[in-house]
Amino acid sequence: MVELKVRKFGNSLGVVLPKEVISRLNTQDGAPLYLTEAPEGGYRLVPYDPDFETKMTKAEDIMRRYRDTLHVLAQ
Repeated sequence: MVELKVRKFGNSLGVVLPKEVISRLNTQDGAPLYLTEAPEGGYRLVPYDPDFETKMTKAEDIMRRYRDTLHVLAQ
């Protein structure tokens, strides 16, 4: 776990990412990052993945079509 401090940047608030976090996210200055809600209630900071929306659309379609099967497998 990495502790980040919220700081004021002009009229906004932000956090500064340490070098090791930038390296693990494989990101750079000006690159987009996305804050997504995690199922357990927290948040995740993830780098941009241009194929993510396509993958999620396919996954949602599969989950919708095989809902009963997935429910049985989850037991």
